[in-house]
Amino acid sequence: MKEALFDGYASDYDEWFVANEKVFLSELGLLKKSLGDNPGRTLSIGSGSGLFEQALRQQTGINVEEGVEPSKDMAAIATKRGMHVQIASAETADLPDEGYDTIYFNGSSSYISDLTVAYGHVASGLKPGGRLILLDVPKESAYGLMYMLADALGGYQDSRLTGALPKFPYPADFLNLAQWHTTPEKAQVLTQTLGFVDVSYYQTLLASPAYADQAVEETVPGYDKGGYVAIIAYKK
Repeated sequence: MKEALFDGYASDYDEWFVANEKVFLSELGLLKKSLGDNPGRTLSIGSGSGLFEQALRQQTGINVEEGVEPSKDMAAIATKRGMHVQIASAETADLPDEGYDTIYFNGSSSYISDLTVAYGHVASGLKPGGRLILLDVPKESAYGLMYMLADALGGYQDSRLTGALPKFPYPADFLNLAQWHTTPEKAQVLTQTLGFVDVSYYQTLLASPAYADQAVEETVPGYDKGGYVAIIAYKK
Protein backbone atom coordinates (compact mmCIF):
# COMPACT_ATOMS: atom_id res chain seq x y z
CA MET A 1 0.00 0.00 0.00
CA LYS A 2 2.12 2.87 -1.31
CA GLU A 3 2.29 6.18 0.46
CA ALA A 4 0.05 8.91 -1.03
CA LEU A 5 -1.34 6.56 -3.70
CA PHE A 6 -4.71 8.32 -3.78
CA ASP A 7 -3.59 11.91 -3.19
CA GLY A 8 -5.43 14.04 -5.72
CA TYR A 9 -8.20 11.47 -6.19
CA ALA A 10 -10.18 11.72 -2.95
CA SER A 11 -13.15 13.49 -4.52
CA ASP A 12 -13.25 11.03 -7.44
CA TYR A 13 -13.43 8.15 -4.97
CA ASP A 14 -16.42 9.57 -3.10
CA GLU A 15 -18.17 10.70 -6.27
CA TRP A 16 -18.03 7.18 -7.69
CA PHE A 17 -19.83 5.76 -4.66
CA VAL A 18 -22.43 8.53 -4.81
CA ALA A 19 -23.08 7.67 -8.46
CA ASN A 20 -23.29 3.97 -7.59
CA GLU A 21 -25.35 4.22 -4.42
CA LYS A 22 -26.79 0.70 -4.58
CA VAL A 23 -23.33 -0.80 -5.07
CA PHE A 24 -22.17 1.20 -2.07
CA LEU A 25 -25.07 -0.01 0.07
CA SER A 26 -24.44 -3.60 -1.01
CA GLU A 27 -20.80 -3.33 0.01
CA LEU A 28 -21.78 -1.60 3.25
CA GLY A 29 -24.09 -4.52 4.01
CA LEU A 30 -21.21 -6.94 3.52
CA LEU A 31 -19.03 -4.93 5.88
CA LYS A 32 -21.78 -4.80 8.51
CA LYS A 33 -22.40 -8.54 8.27
CA SER A 34 -18.69 -9.26 8.58
CA LEU A 35 -18.25 -7.03 11.63
CA GLY A 36 -21.32 -8.28 13.49
CA ASP A 37 -23.07 -6.31 16.19
CA ASN A 38 -20.15 -5.98 18.61
CA PRO A 39 -16.77 -5.92 16.85
CA GLY A 40 -14.96 -4.47 19.87
CA ARG A 41 -12.08 -2.08 19.35
CA THR A 42 -11.81 -1.92 15.57
CA LEU A 43 -9.27 -0.51 13.13
CA SER A 44 -9.79 0.21 9.42
CA ILE A 45 -6.67 -0.24 7.27
CA GLY A 46 -6.80 1.87 4.14
CA SER A 47 -9.74 3.75 5.57
CA GLY A 48 -9.83 6.18 2.65
CA SER A 49 -12.18 9.11 3.11
CA GLY A 50 -14.05 7.44 5.98
CA LEU A 51 -17.16 7.16 3.80
CA PHE A 52 -17.94 3.60 4.89
CA GLU A 53 -17.23 4.32 8.53
CA GLN A 54 -19.52 7.34 8.51
CA ALA A 55 -22.32 5.27 6.96
CA LEU A 56 -21.75 2.46 9.46
CA ARG A 57 -22.10 4.89 12.34
CA GLN A 58 -25.17 6.62 10.92
CA GLN A 59 -27.05 3.57 9.66
CA THR A 60 -26.05 0.75 12.01
CA GLY A 61 -24.67 2.35 15.17
CA ILE A 62 -21.30 0.60 14.72
CA ASN A 63 -18.65 3.20 15.48
CA VAL A 64 -15.22 2.65 13.91
CA GLU A 65 -13.17 5.66 14.93
CA GLU A 66 -9.61 4.52 14.15
CA GLY A 67 -8.06 4.27 10.71
CA VAL A 68 -4.79 3.94 8.85
CA GLU A 69 -4.56 5.67 5.46
CA PRO A 70 -1.51 6.58 3.36
CA SER A 71 -3.21 9.40 1.43
CA LYS A 72 -3.18 12.75 3.22
CA ASP A 73 -6.09 13.94 1.07
CA MET A 74 -8.21 10.94 2.02
CA ALA A 75 -7.21 11.13 5.67
CA ALA A 76 -8.21 14.81 5.85
CA ILE A 77 -11.75 13.97 4.73
CA ALA A 78 -11.97 11.01 7.11
CA THR A 79 -10.89 13.25 9.98
CA LYS A 80 -13.72 15.67 9.17
CA ARG A 81 -16.04 12.66 9.32
CA GLY A 82 -14.99 11.94 12.88
CA MET A 83 -12.17 9.43 12.50
CA HIS A 84 -8.72 9.42 14.07
CA VAL A 85 -6.42 8.56 11.16
CA GLN A 86 -2.77 7.62 11.21
CA ILE A 87 -1.16 8.58 7.89
CA ALA A 88 0.76 5.42 7.07
CA SER A 89 0.54 2.24 5.05
CA ALA A 90 -0.43 -1.22 6.26
CA GLU A 91 3.25 -2.14 6.20
CA THR A 92 4.44 0.86 8.25
CA ALA A 93 1.57 1.66 10.63
CA ASP A 94 2.48 2.06 14.30
CA LEU A 95 -0.03 -0.21 16.06
CA PRO A 96 -0.38 -1.08 19.73
CA ASP A 97 0.72 -4.64 20.37
CA GLU A 98 -2.39 -6.85 20.59
CA GLY A 99 -4.58 -3.76 20.95
CA TYR A 100 -7.51 -4.55 18.63
CA ASP A 101 -10.37 -7.02 18.59
CA THR A 102 -11.02 -6.50 14.87
CA ILE A 103 -8.94 -5.12 12.00
CA TYR A 104 -10.29 -4.88 8.48
CA PHE A 105 -9.11 -3.98 4.99
CA ASN A 106 -12.09 -2.68 3.03
CA GLY A 107 -11.03 -2.55 -0.62
CA SER A 108 -7.42 -1.79 0.23
CA SER A 109 -5.85 -5.22 -0.39
CA SER A 110 -6.03 -4.50 -4.13
CA TYR A 111 -3.37 -1.81 -3.67
CA ILE A 112 -0.90 -4.04 -1.82
CA SER A 113 1.85 -5.96 -3.61
CA ASP A 114 3.18 -8.14 -0.77
CA LEU A 115 0.20 -9.43 1.20
CA THR A 116 2.36 -11.41 3.62
CA VAL A 117 4.27 -8.32 4.75
CA ALA A 118 1.13 -6.16 5.05
CA TYR A 119 -1.09 -8.71 6.80
CA GLY A 120 1.77 -9.94 8.97
CA HIS A 121 2.56 -6.45 10.21
CA VAL A 122 -1.07 -5.68 10.98
CA ALA A 123 -1.58 -9.03 12.73
CA SER A 124 0.70 -7.88 15.54
CA GLY A 125 -1.99 -5.34 16.47
CA LEU A 126 -4.65 -8.02 16.94
CA LYS A 127 -5.44 -9.64 20.26
CA PRO A 128 -5.22 -13.45 20.38
CA GLY A 129 -8.60 -14.61 19.08
CA GLY A 130 -9.07 -11.30 17.26
CA ARG A 131 -10.39 -11.11 13.72
CA LEU A 132 -8.77 -9.98 10.52
CA ILE A 133 -11.38 -9.20 7.83
CA LEU A 134 -10.44 -8.72 4.18
CA LEU A 135 -13.13 -7.21 1.93
CA ASP A 136 -12.32 -6.70 -1.70
CA VAL A 137 -13.01 -7.30 -5.38
CA PRO A 138 -11.55 -10.75 -6.15
CA LYS A 139 -9.27 -10.99 -9.17
CA GLU A 140 -11.29 -13.93 -10.51
CA SER A 141 -14.70 -12.25 -10.16
CA ALA A 142 -16.66 -10.61 -12.98
CA TYR A 143 -15.66 -7.21 -11.59
CA GLY A 144 -12.00 -8.15 -11.32
CA LEU A 145 -11.90 -9.51 -14.86
CA MET A 146 -13.72 -6.45 -16.20
CA TYR A 147 -11.28 -4.08 -14.51
CA MET A 148 -8.22 -5.98 -15.72
CA LEU A 149 -9.58 -6.13 -19.27
CA ALA A 150 -10.38 -2.40 -19.30
CA ASP A 151 -6.91 -1.62 -18.00
CA ALA A 152 -5.32 -3.80 -20.68
CA LEU A 153 -7.38 -2.03 -23.36
CA GLY A 154 -6.31 1.40 -22.10
CA GLY A 155 -9.60 2.34 -20.42
CA TYR A 156 -13.32 1.98 -20.96
CA GLN A 157 -13.54 3.61 -24.39
CA ASP A 158 -12.69 0.51 -26.42
CA SER A 159 -15.72 -0.40 -28.56
CA ARG A 160 -15.43 -4.06 -27.59
CA LEU A 161 -16.63 -3.14 -24.09
CA THR A 162 -19.84 -1.50 -25.34
CA GLY A 163 -22.88 -2.90 -23.51
CA ALA A 164 -20.80 -4.80 -20.96
CA LEU A 165 -20.02 -1.97 -18.53
CA PRO A 166 -21.86 -0.34 -15.62
CA LYS A 167 -23.30 3.09 -16.30
CA PHE A 168 -20.66 4.63 -14.03
CA PRO A 169 -17.61 2.32 -14.01
CA TYR A 170 -14.83 2.57 -11.44
CA PRO A 171 -12.51 5.48 -12.40
CA ALA A 172 -10.02 4.32 -15.02
CA ASP A 173 -7.20 6.22 -13.29
CA PHE A 174 -7.48 3.77 -10.38
CA LEU A 175 -7.16 0.64 -12.51
CA ASN A 176 -3.45 0.79 -13.22
CA LEU A 177 -2.79 1.41 -9.53
CA ALA A 178 -4.40 -1.88 -8.55
CA GLN A 179 -2.73 -5.22 -7.90
CA TRP A 180 -5.54 -7.76 -7.97
CA HIS A 181 -5.51 -10.92 -5.84
CA THR A 182 -7.74 -13.98 -5.84
CA THR A 183 -9.72 -14.98 -2.76
CA PRO A 184 -7.81 -18.29 -2.38
CA GLU A 185 -4.52 -16.38 -2.63
CA LYS A 186 -5.44 -14.11 0.27
CA ALA A 187 -6.83 -16.98 2.34
CA GLN A 188 -3.65 -18.98 1.79
CA VAL A 189 -1.51 -16.12 3.11
CA LEU A 190 -3.69 -15.92 6.23
CA THR A 191 -3.78 -19.63 7.01
CA GLN A 192 -0.64 -21.23 5.62
CA THR A 193 1.79 -18.34 6.07
CA LEU A 194 0.47 -16.41 9.06
CA GLY A 195 -1.34 -19.16 10.98
CA PHE A 196 -4.85 -17.68 11.12
CA VAL A 197 -7.67 -20.15 11.72
CA ASP A 198 -11.45 -20.62 11.39
CA VAL A 199 -11.78 -18.90 8.02
CA SER A 200 -15.24 -18.01 6.73
CA TYR A 201 -16.54 -16.09 3.73
CA TYR A 202 -19.37 -13.77 2.74
CA GLN A 203 -20.15 -12.23 -0.64
CA THR A 204 -22.34 -9.67 -2.39
CA LEU A 205 -22.62 -8.07 -5.87
CA LEU A 206 -23.61 -11.36 -7.49
CA ALA A 207 -25.25 -9.61 -10.46
CA SER A 208 -23.31 -8.84 -13.61
CA PRO A 209 -21.43 -5.52 -13.26
CA ALA A 210 -23.58 -4.10 -16.06
CA TYR A 211 -26.68 -4.49 -13.86
CA ALA A 212 -25.20 -4.21 -10.37
CA ASP A 213 -26.57 -0.77 -9.48
CA GLN A 214 -30.18 -1.68 -10.21
CA ALA A 215 -30.82 -3.00 -6.68
CA VAL A 216 -29.18 -3.28 -3.28
CA GLU A 217 -27.98 -6.87 -2.99
CA GLU A 218 -28.07 -9.13 0.04
CA THR A 219 -24.98 -10.62 1.65
CA VAL A 220 -24.77 -14.40 1.37
CA PRO A 221 -22.22 -17.01 2.52
CA GLY A 222 -19.40 -18.09 0.23
CA TYR A 223 -16.99 -16.50 -2.24
CA ASP A 224 -17.52 -18.21 -5.59
CA LYS A 225 -20.01 -15.80 -7.19
CA GLY A 226 -19.63 -12.36 -5.61
CA GLY A 227 -18.00 -9.27 -7.02
CA TYR A 228 -17.21 -8.19 -3.47
CA VAL A 229 -16.05 -10.81 -0.97
CA ALA A 230 -15.17 -10.82 2.72
CA ILE A 231 -12.69 -13.23 4.26
CA ILE A 232 -12.90 -13.50 8.04
CA ALA A 233 -10.07 -15.21 9.93
CA TYR A 234 -9.06 -15.47 13.57
CA LYS A 235 -5.63 -15.00 15.12
CA LYS A 236 -4.45 -17.89 17.29
